[in-house]
Amino acid sequence: MVRRMVIWLAAMARGWSVLLPLREARITRVGVGPAMAQKPQRGPQQGKVRVLPKAPEELTRGQLVRLGEGISKVVYASPHWVVKRERHPSEIMALIFMWKAVRRLQRFLPRRLGQGMLEKPGRPARLLRVLVQGLVLAVPRGIWFATNMGEVWRWFAKSEARGALLADEYLAGTAVLPKSVRFPPTKVQVDRWPGWLLVKQATERVEMTLEERINELARARRFDEIGEWLERFLALREAGWRRGVFSLDTHLKNYGVMDERVVLLDTGGLTNRWSDIEERLKSQHEFLSPHAGLGLEMTLRDRPDIAEWFDARWRAMVNLAAVRSHWPGAPRA
Repeated sequence: MVRRMVIWLAAMARGWSVLLPLREARITRVGVGPAMAQKPQRGPQQGKVRVLPKAPEELTRGQLVRLGEGISKVVYASPHWVVKRERHPSEIMALIFMWKAVRRLQRFLPRRLGQGMLEKPGRPARLLRVLVQGLVLAVPRGIWFATNMGEVWRWFAKSEARGALLADEYLAGTAVLPKSVRFPPTKVQVDRWPGWLLVKQATERVEMTLEERINELARARRFDEIGEWLERFLALREAGWRRGVFSLDTHLKNYGVMDERVVLLDTGGLTNRWSDIEERLKSQHEFLSPHAGLGLEMTLRDRPDIAEWFDARWRAMVNLAAVRSHWPGAPRA
């Protein structure tokens, strides 16, 4: 039951932005499984996160624009960098409470209203979150954490923290992620509450999500280029496997575009545990074809030939034998 809630919570989080210029990326989170039988060794790093003597100038030159929000963070941006504010646990609990309430009431609400609150929360949803947060703060924390919502929160927090650690250990400084820089704690101004933040790290902004790029190409009828971007997406996944990490959530909203590169935006679904990987690969797309599972069903509805090509390519590349062939120290079949 908790796993199902986390999956639905991840779906809600996809409506909230992470690293995009003036668009919305999605954030998803998944749980973790039992320990891996054999820990993989890291591939050679291309250089750790750069440490600067001071923050990039554009971060302190003016107010940063609120770019969007996720379950656990609010993101602000300058023209080329993004920084984040971590949410208080009471904010996260309020969002979980809202999610559960909307899920239960969704069948009684107009489809557009219910789905919109889950996928694209706007100002009314933020106001509701503030009101619900007041309720959360009025009830002793121990009571909330003894409920099913507390269990969901712990699962979510553990997954996010573990994904961030794996990204820092295995992927920092590689082409898999947008570049990040660290610097001494610096006060920056933001255009909404709380008015300012103290930050010590910034990440490059991407042009758009991979899903948006593919939809853009589909509208322009440039379907040959869609195949090229999907190949880059699969190549990025293999690059992660060679370094000993696997993303359990493969939706294209979780990947960004930078020039001709595909990069991973959301690290919350990362794992290095082979048991997690086996479970996911054995059950992947149990009811959906691969392209539909990645959110491409409507995009490719007029080009079933491309959908069939991608489904065959995915099944040939994303399976236990293929992952084992790239995975350092993977247990034998």
